[in-house]
Amino acid sequence: MPSELDRAIEIARAVADAGGRALVVGGWVRDRLLDRPSKDLDLEVYRVPASSLKDLLARFGRVDTVGESFTVYKVAGIDVSLPRRESKVASGHRGFEVTGDPSLSIEDAARRRDFTINAIAFDPLTGEYVDPFDGRGDLERRLLRAVDPRTFPEDSLRVLRAMQFAARFELQLDPATKTLCADIRLTDLPAERIWGEIEKLLLQAARPSIGLALALETGVIEQLFPEMLALVGCQQEPEWHPEGDVWTHTLMVIDEARREVEGLDRPREVTVMLGAVCHDFGKPATTAFIDGRIRSYNHEPEGIAPANRFLDRLNVHTMGSFDVRRHVLGLVAHHLKPGQWFKVRDEVGDGAFRRLAAKVDLELLARLVRADCRGRSGDFDCSATNWFLDRARALGVEHAPPRPLLMGRHLLALGLEPGPRVGQLLRRVYDRQLDGDVTTEAEAIELAAMMIRNEREPRTAE
Repeated sequence: MPSELDRAIEIARAVADAGGRALVVGGWVRDRLLDRPSKDLDLEVYRVPASSLKDLLARFGRVDTVGESFTVYKVAGIDVSLPRRESKVASGHRGFEVTGDPSLSIEDAARRRDFTINAIAFDPLTGEYVDPFDGRGDLERRLLRAVDPRTFPEDSLRVLRAMQFAARFELQLDPATKTLCADIRLTDLPAERIWGEIEKLLLQAARPSIGLALALETGVIEQLFPEMLALVGCQQEPEWHPEGDVWTHTLMVIDEARREVEGLDRPREVTVMLGAVCHDFGKPATTAFIDGRIRSYNHEPEGIAPANRFLDRLNVHTMGSFDVRRHVLGLVAHHLKPGQWFKVRDEVGDGAFRRLAAKVDLELLARLVRADCRGRSGDFDCSATNWFLDRARALGVEHAPPRPLLMGRHLLALGLEPGPRVGQLLRRVYDRQLDGDVTTEAEAIELAAMMIRNEREPRTAE
């Protein structure tokens, strides 16, 4: 089966026969130079009118028009476009008028891109790199630099892209570009665009802390995430957190969490990473100097409200059928429990695990807690998470609580009329199931029948 590059070469030959030139542009070229895999290959076609280009592409399969005004066609899994001419016509991230213009020069077409590392083109017929703004040199220097300082501020999303590119590719932001970023207001960005860049940062960078540290320097945290800004300078007890304030600890936990999410699907990856970001949001409101030590009593429950506000800003709820928000809040509310239970492990019953499993995925909790423990300087024993997860798995509740043995249909068969009492009895029997007193469906039905009989029997006067 031909690769994307093979198909691009075929299209480029047809374009050349028509008197034009097709170049691979964007992230695929950057990733090729970095020897990284890239899933999307985009072609930019010069000197071929839009109508002729669409007819030419039809030879290679069905042509879908993605953007009519600025001429983007999708064929054989490749996006093929004309060079774009952009005009700023209104304020905000989306205030651009974009048109395809096959007569643009390669340099002028590349000038509209955000960073020099994304403004490199590759000729699939000759193997030549076309690099009018020295993006290859910047890759070698590990530098992230704006292509055009005059037009860069017109798109505020570029500030967040700087944050995630710096982290993903471990680049230093060019000082002049950093100054540009710090002066750009981000109030025009919708939640979904902000989340799109944050998600890339958290899931695609080996060390997301690089981007978040840059976000603090450039004012992104101050403008968009007051819950994170509150962590800066919030002191912690040095015995347990020799690394410093809550901000420093949180960045370390996020990097550790990035290693912990290997093997998870996307919704659960997102959950653990957002749990790492939010887990100590309750500390600024609860931290106090008590009896000569820095304490943050009750910071778990106090973290739920700011975590909710943070998730609101990102518009994060469910992904597929997985309730990301519920589990993130569960991680925030219960991230101390594995360590606390480990200290009194002989006293913690199975029912406690079963009940906690109804509030949060226990495997995700263990992964976050391990990241929380390791996200510190110094040498700490993090074995509590192993004990916690082993217990959860032994009980079969690492992902969910036990399925209720007693169902509503059982109570109706016992003669109970539909109504509130059905739900009440189901909860009472399930509570006994969580304690381990009921282990089979037959036992659950028998217990329910006894409860119904006791309710119906007249009370004996004393």
